[in-house]
Amino acid sequence: MFVPGDRPERFEKAAARASAVIIDLEDAVAPGAKAAARDALLASTLEPATSVVRINPRGEGHFEDDLAALRRTAYRYVMVPKAASAADVRLLDGDGEPYLVAALIETAAGVAAAEELAAQDHVGALMWGAEDLIASMQGTGSRRADASYRDVCVYARSRVLIAAKAHGKAAIDAVYLDLADAAGLAAETHDAVASGFDLKAVLHPDQAAAVREAYRPSAEELAWAARVLEAATAQQGSFALDGRMVDEVVLKKARLLAARGA
Repeated sequence: MFVPGDRPERFEKAAARASAVIIDLEDAVAPGAKAAARDALLASTLEPATSVVRINPRGEGHFEDDLAALRRTAYRYVMVPKAASAADVRLLDGDGEPYLVAALIETAAGVAAAEELAAQDHVGALMWGAEDLIASMQGTGSRRADASYRDVCVYARSRVLIAAKAHGKAAIDAVYLDLADAAGLAAETHDAVASGFDLKAVLHPDQAAAVREAYRPSAEELAWAARVLEAATAQQGSFALDGRMVDEVVLKKARLLAARGA
């Protein structure tokens, strides 16, 4: 869950609702509040293992100050906005060790470089962003009137997902901006789950609950997974269950569902 860096009173609340907190020093913070956000970062006491810091992009101001503040904290996970090259995502701590980076791909150049970004050893995840992507191409909107993504966004989303998975990295789906559209968020998150996104970023605590529910397997799915895995213990290779063939691909799905339901 994204939380504005200059609103430290929200940090712990976000941590209680989401699987990870993204302390945002970039878009959610007004230019005049950047220093206050860095001070709040320094004073924060969130669990580093489940916290990410989104800094300002390289070359757009505040980057060096953000990095200097980050080096004074225990946080090791960094989200780099507008990532478009290997140089953008190579960030070193005070000891010269690289931070683990979530590369936020939200420009045309970033989409074109998705594979290069995913190939970097210190990049642990790729995320894509629709609104900045469209703005980078002088477009006027990421979605159609029915709230579905325009084709160019579908392409970018798919390319980021495939690049991440090809290199064994986590894939994070973009935020859903319409906070009042719970049905739209649920539908988009279910699609993200089915497509292979490991996580979906959110902006509000109410969205976190909906996303968590979408990632939780249904009782029917868990029952199916349990039956498949139990049957597999007595089989070697592919086998039939309820008239359907079960092979390694099906077993992987069953294991994934069981793990998510644990």
